[in-house]
This record gives sequence, C-alpha cells and structure tokens, in this order.
Amino acid sequence: MFEGAIIGQYVPGESMVHRLDPRTKLILTIIMMTVVFMASSGWGLALSVGVIFFLIWLTGIPLSIYLRGIRSFRILIIITFGFQLFLVPGEPLLQWNFIHISREGLTLGGLMALRLVVVLLLAQFLTFTTSPMALIDGIEKLLSPLNKVGVPAHEMAMVMSIALRFIPIFFMEADRIIRAQVSRGADFESGNVITRLKPLTSIIAPLFIKAFQRADDLALAMEARGYQGGEGRTRLREIRLRRLDLLFLSTGLMVALGIRLIEVYV
Repeated sequence: MFEGAIIGQYVPGESMVHRLDPRTKLILTIIMMTVVFMASSGWGLALSVGVIFFLIWLTGIPLSIYLRGIRSFRILIIITFGFQLFLVPGEPLLQWNFIHISREGLTLGGLMALRLVVVLLLAQFLTFTTSPMALIDGIEKLLSPLNKVGVPAHEMAMVMSIALRFIPIFFMEADRIIRAQVSRGADFESGNVITRLKPLTSIIAPLFIKAFQRADDLALAMEARGYQGGEGRTRLREIRLRRLDLLFLSTGLMVALGIRLIEVYV
C-alpha cells in the first residue's frame, strides 16, 4: 500500500488522523510549522520535532516512507545548509583561501536544514492522510469568509490542491526522463557535484514541456466537464468538525503554547 508514496500523494488508511476533518489537519500543520520557525532554542526545536514524530506515528504510515519523500529534496536541503555555512560571518572554524566557515554559520545552517526537513515532513503528514477532494473542501471552508470581500475561495483552494497533486506527477516525470537519459548514456552518478549537475540541463527542457502539456490537458478536461468554479457546487458529503477534531485542535494549541513557555522560562 505504501510503495511509491511520495510528497503530495494520498495514502489511504484507517488511522484516527485519516478520519480527522481536513480543516483540523490544515490548522495543525500551520500551528506546528509556526512553532518550528519560532523555535529559538534547541529545547524548543527538539520538543517540536518530538510532537511531529508523534503525529507521524499516529498516521500509521512508516517513517521510511516520509524519509523517502524528503530524499527527493536533498539538493535543496544541501543548498540551504551551504548558504548559511559559507555566508554567515562569525567565529572562524575553517579559513582557506576564499572559503570561510564560522561556528555561527554551522549552527544556523543546521537549524535551517532541520526546519526545512520538518516542514517537508508536515507537508507529507497533510497530503498522505487527506484525499485531494477533502483537501479542496477543507481549504475552501477555511477561506470561505474571504468570499464576502470578493476573494474566490473555491478557485484558490482548487489552485492549491492542483499544485500539491502535481508534485508527485512532476517527480514521476523527472524519474522517467532520467531513466531515458541513462539508457542513452547519460551519467548522473560519477564525478564531483558540478560534473553530476551538468547532465541535469538535459532534463529541465523536456520536464517543463511535459508540465505544460499536463496543465493544458487538465484545463481541457475541466472545460469539457463544464467546470464553472464554486458557483452552485454541491457535495456528496459535508465535512463537519467532531469531538475528535476539537480534541486534536485544543491539544495542538496547548502543546504549541507549552513549547513557547518552556523556551521563555527554561
């Protein structure tokens, strides 16, 4: 059931997290992302990561599946770490020609890389346990107050959901193109980082062409089915907050407040 699951993909399940209202999971994700980025100490960040791993455990999806999804973003994580490591001034740890590594850069780079990993874990927590239609309904419900000021909540929810759904398709297309390039003799494994990055230029053009083709196909399919936005739209099942949702939301808020208080007074 979990084979091939990557970020942006829904993994059906019967866990209590799967049964939560999509709005509950959206708000929990936002709360935990906020706590992680506000964490100013090792204690706060460690507690936040512990809570997130507990939420992941509740989903019933193996941690290895989450880590596999993060592996696709390893270049971005390395770049984020490298920018902080080499560009942040401070107490020098290594100085060689133009290369300068400071203690502050090493610390900040590690924190930023860890925060990025945690954000990716939370994104997977949301998409793995929420079907695309439920996610659209949840975002639309949360944004519905904006309808009163002329903001199209349904269209915004649809755009966000489609963007999330395109992530696994984007990676599958990239993997398909890489396999085709390897069969023609391209080498993505040997050599240093610069040498290995050069063949990637042969992937970018066909990947963008495929992305535009899929976007065009999606637009045609929506037009053929008479899509007119949220006007007059009905739902088979209306989403409702239940006691379990209120329990998760109240617990999430108390945990977030507790972590901030621990950071202030410990």
